Amino acid sequence: MRRERPQQVELVGAGEESVWDYPRPPRLEPARRPVRVEFGGVVVGQTRRALRVCETAGPPVYYIPRDDVRMEFLEAAEQQTFCEWKGVARHWSIRAGEHFSAEAAFDYPEPEPGYEALLGPLAFYPGRVECWLGGERVRPQPGEYYAGWVTDDIKGPFKGSPGSEGW
Repeated sequence: MRRERPQQVELVGAGEESVWDYPRPPRLEPARRPVRVEFGGVVVGQTRRALRVCETAGPPVYYIPRDDVRMEFLEAAEQQTFCEWKGVARHWSIRAGEHFSAEAAFDYPEPEPGYEALLGPLAFYPGRVECWLGGERVRPQPGEYYAGWVTDDIKGPFKGSPGSEGW
């Protein structure tokens, strides 16, 4: 099932992707660029083995293998959320010295069939920590709920923006 496109979809050039060309249900694939997450002056996660999830209307969400995350900075949070495709997500807060970011990451301890590769890796909200894709600092997807990574090569509009509730 595809979501209805909004009236104004950005034009896509060479080397760019439109979130309106992403599938529903979401596609899971290897990331093509290195990923780094920083918080409070500390590199919390860094990898060349990230996965990304691409879903209609949203920028990709990047998942870092647990072996490449410094788990000593993460604390289990009480919040859980639900994705109809991936299952129940467990959330994590990050503490680095005096710095604290509540529910800044999440993972899927029991992912749904088809998303078993998400057992272990963590995703980070770029609005709550500093995220990098290659040499580009990531911008957060609009809306507090979403964890999409907006980069110059990803075109929208994105769900989470005002007026996108019905997408």
